[in-house]
Amino acid sequence: MHTNNLALLIIAGGRSSRMGQDKRLLPWRDMSLLENSLAQGKAAGFDEIYLCVETTSPFLTELAEKYAAVLLTDAEQGMGPVSGLYNGLQTMQSPWALAIASDMPFLHPAELIRWAENLPPDKLALLPEAAGQLQPLTAFYHKKAAPFFQTAIAEANLTIYKILAGMPHLQRPFTGSKSIFFNINTPADWRLAQGRAANMQRKIPLIGITAPASGTGKTTFIEKLLPRLAAHGLKTGVVKSDRHGFNLDMQGKDSFRFTQAGAKSVAVISPSGWFMLQKEPQPLPLENLAAKMDGVDLILTESRSQYAQPAISLWRGKEIPQLNEKTAVLFSSHPHTNTPYLYEFHIDDTEKAVEICLFLMGR
Repeated sequence: MHTNNLALLIIAGGRSSRMGQDKRLLPWRDMSLLENSLAQGKAAGFDEIYLCVETTSPFLTELAEKYAAVLLTDAEQGMGPVSGLYNGLQTMQSPWALAIASDMPFLHPAELIRWAENLPPDKLALLPEAAGQLQPLTAFYHKKAAPFFQTAIAEANLTIYKILAGMPHLQRPFTGSKSIFFNINTPADWRLAQGRAANMQRKIPLIGITAPASGTGKTTFIEKLLPRLAAHGLKTGVVKSDRHGFNLDMQGKDSFRFTQAGAKSVAVISPSGWFMLQKEPQPLPLENLAAKMDGVDLILTESRSQYAQPAISLWRGKEIPQLNEKTAVLFSSHPHTNTPYLYEFHIDDTEKAVEICLFLMGR
């Protein structure tokens, strides 16, 4: 399958009711979330691109011109993605289209094209199925599917799943990571996406485990995570901050004698491993130290004050939860009602913690 015979429909209505602001304008890397979708489409080789929105604006017009996309607006407002799909399908010249939502920052159209391989000649739609859910806004539709959406609009049937029930279609399991279907609807979604984006810039992904007070259980939380991450085939490194200081040297050992003699750095190598003790006048940022680790797929840092984005914040009712711009999610012993911008889970829900870690590291 080649993009020469395939149109791209970017469904970008613009209501963003759960987000509280126009999510199409959210910054993503060096552009907006909507522009990222257009850029991904161009990178995948689409020449026929349609930007399907509810109403137009100078921002949308400028983006459409920049990426040589056709801007289509709904004839009637409040029809949701059904109207966008109809407008795109009835206007496009290609026989098939890939329709994607504009709020999926980790979606790459080229990946879906590779997954689809060949489109079914006797069907009007091909939908990926991930984790038991159909993905109608990352799906392929034939131009002949347009009348089904037209009828649905006339009957005020705005549920895509109901429309598909009466349309010849094929659903097929998606074999890649389901996280490509992650879409941003709420501020909590946005926090998670930003955390994952921070790790996309690193050679080795990094997740901070933090809490406002000792006794919260950071070490226990990590101890429970490690074997479950290993079960996913991951090699995990841990960097711990100790505000009380430490001393690996024992009096009488050679390493002790070297440091006493003035060595700034001492390394010990044995058949089972190695360690290095480096003396510094100021604490080294955890992220700098983590960057020195080799042979690991993920690094967890444990600290009350030193941590990088994304961070998992733990809270057991002691002091005030650490919820700043670096925080991706909160795990607490009981609900903290002042976090509508963060997902919150129980602190003992290790399986959910593993799921979050896999997402934040890019799996």
